[in-house]
Amino acid sequence: MKKVSTVDAPAAIGPYSQGMIVNNIFYSSGQIPLTPDGSLVTGDIREQTHQVFKNLDAVLKAAGASFDTVVKATVFIKNMDEFAIINEIYGEYFSTHKPARSCVEVSRLPKDVSIEIEVIALIK
Repeated sequence: MKKVSTVDAPAAIGPYSQGMIVNNIFYSSGQIPLTPDGSLVTGDIREQTHQVFKNLDAVLKAAGASFDTVVKATVFIKNMDEFAIINEIYGEYFSTHKPARSCVEVSRLPKDVSIEIEVIALIK
């Protein structure tokens, strides 16, 4: 196992790592809309979702992976009424490559954010 860490995404806010590589597969921790310096993005769901994808891009790159090598994404949202907006933005990052995905509405997320996404990706 190899721990993945980058200063280009927010540091873990608990006893976990940004991600782990096992047998050429990268498992990310859930990314929420924090900037790399730890500031919370409190704008609308569009701003929050784009920040989550910036964080995912950073940890994927640190692992030697990319959005094109993601095989599974799990999306956690607080309000399913915002799904269409989130799905539109998700499609900007996964336009031609479409990994498997689950999306669930949850009652609460860390720091009371509106979205969290985790991915599993193959290492290039």
